[in-house]
Amino acid sequence: MDQAAAGPFTAFSGHHRLASGRLAEVALAVKIASAGEAPPPIVIFDDSTGRSIDLDLRGSHREIVARLTPPAEPPEVDAVAQPRGRGRPKLGVVAREVTLLPRHWEWLGAQPGGASVALRKLVEEARRVNADRDRARAARDAAYHFMSVMAGNLAGFEEATRALFAADRTKFDTLIAAWPDDIRNHIIKLAFGDRSEPTSL
Repeated sequence: MDQAAAGPFTAFSGHHRLASGRLAEVALAVKIASAGEAPPPIVIFDDSTGRSIDLDLRGSHREIVARLTPPAEPPEVDAVAQPRGRGRPKLGVVAREVTLLPRHWEWLGAQPGGASVALRKLVEEARRVNADRDRARAARDAAYHFMSVMAGNLAGFEEATRALFAADRTKFDTLIAAWPDDIRNHIIKLAFGDRSEPTSL
């Protein structure tokens, strides 16, 4: 995974939310917290997936930041100054094998622009139509991955998981109401995009 390009990230020290934000910022918070005597277990999560990640926290703060900070974007090159070669312009098209039944190929071949154009239009339409459902599924999955690590041993975990996948928000909120505040709030944020902000980190 390109950790610098994903995220945001959140670190938990036991049941307490230690830090949230960009990867380098969270890594430094973890580095500092880990320097104390017998610190509780600290887990870092990629909020975009809800999965825990491992980081290399060796070296100085400057070295850690350098490893985890994405490189600066290269400056844009004036397209007018670049001579264009012969043939069709590159559009980032990637060629891969697609297996279809003969009737599918026949239908695609009869579409304006041919099979490739028709397939691209079908994919874009499916992405547009299913965008909200895809986002909701990704959010639910992220919440589940986080729950499995941080709340797997808490009371009501199995029932809460079933309510999450059934999209029963009322029952879900009730089942996790007694869980530690930071864990509960982060699950709700991942699953539904809202939460009551903790008063302090």
